[in-house]
Amino acid sequence: MLFHSLNKLLKVVARSRRQISQKPLGLTGLSEAYVGGESAKGKRPKEPGENKIKPLNKKVKPKIPKLKEKESTDSSSKSQSIMTQVMDKGRFQKPAATLSLSAGQNIELRCKGNNIRWSYPSYLDTFKDSRLSIKQLDRYGQLILVNSTAADTGEYSCWLQLCHGDNCKKDESKTGSTYIFFTDKGELFVPTPNYFEIVYLHPDKPSVIPCRITIPSAKVTLHREFPAEEIKTDGTNVIYDMKRGFIYQHPTSDHKGVVYCRAESQGAPQISIKYQLLYVEVPSGPPSTTIMASSSQAEGGDNVNILCTVLGEPDIEVKFSWMYPGQESERPVTIQDSWRLINRGIGHTTRISRSVIVIEDFETSDAGNYVCVAQNSRGQTTVATSVELA
Repeated sequence: MLFHSLNKLLKVVARSRRQISQKPLGLTGLSEAYVGGESAKGKRPKEPGENKIKPLNKKVKPKIPKLKEKESTDSSSKSQSIMTQVMDKGRFQKPAATLSLSAGQNIELRCKGNNIRWSYPSYLDTFKDSRLSIKQLDRYGQLILVNSTAADTGEYSCWLQLCHGDNCKKDESKTGSTYIFFTDKGELFVPTPNYFEIVYLHPDKPSVIPCRITIPSAKVTLHREFPAEEIKTDGTNVIYDMKRGFIYQHPTSDHKGVVYCRAESQGAPQISIKYQLLYVEVPSGPPSTTIMASSSQAEGGDNVNILCTVLGEPDIEVKFSWMYPGQESERPVTIQDSWRLINRGIGHTTRISRSVIVIEDFETSDAGNYVCVAQNSRGQTTVATSVELA
């Protein structure tokens, strides 16, 4: 009986082993069943949708990098106006870029700083007008204009002057300005002391016909006297600026002649003074200079003249200087400078400037090089010639 029970127990153990071997592999068995990424035989097939990664519905707010505030490139933000306008009852305000005041009104402007300089219509200085008062106080500069007239129309500006010893310069960050129209229905154009003006037309820069107005709303046109016609403004070649006048952007010889301006503002039209437009042939630049001696050889006792000549723009002044053989020994010579305008065709004007050096009783010490230096606002030119003793 014992043998029979033992045999029965062995059969139960064998059957259990067979059942275990037929069960699905566990995690450990599954990892061992993969070789080179391929699944072993007997792997359970995946159900549809099994092992797929489901997207999250959670909204994520994107992070936006914090940007630094961009510095303004506007020059006005870098330099604030130091100018204020004194109003009635002790009030103050920053003046606008343009102001319109009735002729006869008084105005007071102040600019903050202990060393203030002013700019205003130049004729107020020319005639030393007592209506204008400028003072420097401890903390500000003051400009007062009383009994204003249409002729006072123009730009009023101030700036702080920085000085270190005798060296002074304008502080570009401490400035202020305003353009003031002193309106007068009887004077639509800003009055001038002249009844006729010459305007030079330069081929290489804009030319301005300065018929400025006192009432910003006035309608202004430009007219040619002969042949009688209106000159149209096209915004490109001919433009109008109420603070400056009519501007020829690219002057040519066709623009020469006599012109005038016509203005109208709620009443009868008014005519400006006349302007003679002269075309300048000589381009802008350093002096165009020539030099010539009365003779390249001179005998003892002769009188010798050396002439230095410049052809230039009508409104550009020329200054001359000389270097000559007897200069160090203070040899007596005579130097004379002169200039005049010459017309080279109708409406074509050139300025001829001359300097002549005269050597009397020519002698051995006078022989050598004579050098003329001509200078204008755009540069200088040096020319030379020699005179020998015959």
